[in-house]
Amino acid sequence: MIQFLKPIFNISVLLLIFFSLFPGNIIGLLLYEDITHDPTQDPNFLFISVNHFIAYFYVGLLAFFLYLKNKSLKKIIYFLFFLSVILETLHSIIPNRAFEIGDLVSNILGVLVAYLVLKIYLLFKKL
Repeated sequence: MIQFLKPIFNISVLLLIFFSLFPGNIIGLLLYEDITHDPTQDPNFLFISVNHFIAYFYVGLLAFFLYLKNKSLKKIIYFLFFLSVILETLHSIIPNRAFEIGDLVSNILGVLVAYLVLKIYLLFKKL
């Protein structure tokens, strides 16, 4: 039943990697025709990068529900953390990108909140 999520998950991870490794900002390029303009860097009250949080939350939810009954759930969690760290670290060598600890924290928070949603789902499913 959930197998239709597998290609969506794989494509989502590939898009996440593409957008992370793109030398500049795709949103700035599309909206402002300026690859250096990042409209998502507006200050917010959460002190996190909301777009990073949403991206990793989305990919995390897909992964967790896809591999819910699979013993490799721990591997998926480690994979998402590792991917987050590697991609954010690579920002330090990609033109028009910069390593930001806030982005890394947002990535990890997205995965953790997705995992928390999974745990809450499993708790209510038992009731």
